[in-house]
Amino acid sequence: MHMVKLCVGVASVEELESYRDERAHWWDADYGEDVHVHRTRMMPKRREEMEGAASIYWVMSGQIVCRQPILRLTKFTDAEGKDYCDIVMSRDMIRTVPYPKRPFQGWRYLRAEDAPPDVGANENGNSMEIAAELERMGLL
Repeated sequence: MHMVKLCVGVASVEELESYRDERAHWWDADYGEDVHVHRTRMMPKRREEMEGAASIYWVMSGQIVCRQPILRLTKFTDAEGKDYCDIVMSRDMIRTVPYPKRPFQGWRYLRAEDAPPDVGANENGNSMEIAAELERMGLL
């Protein structure tokens, strides 16, 4: 079981990579390791089956375009006593074959069989553009 989330205000994988180092510091959530942290309001009910086995699939400009492996889901309580879920992820951004996804609020579960495949290591940016165009045409 995976998670899919809109990457609001971020237009490209490269832009998300540039934020990676800053996010933990924005939220006063330094886990003392080289990770990427995203804070969300609710803890997933299926937490046990996700930790260490799932990825968060990022939606940018109406398409799932990359994923990051989820290392763990951690409860965070702010100074006012409000609880959150910190999604502690690997820093690795793994590009996927672009897959259209309509806007939604929060995050959603994504079954493994419904997740878009990773772009192969031997593929380049041109093949990603071709895959995106084929997807828009309904051929992928």
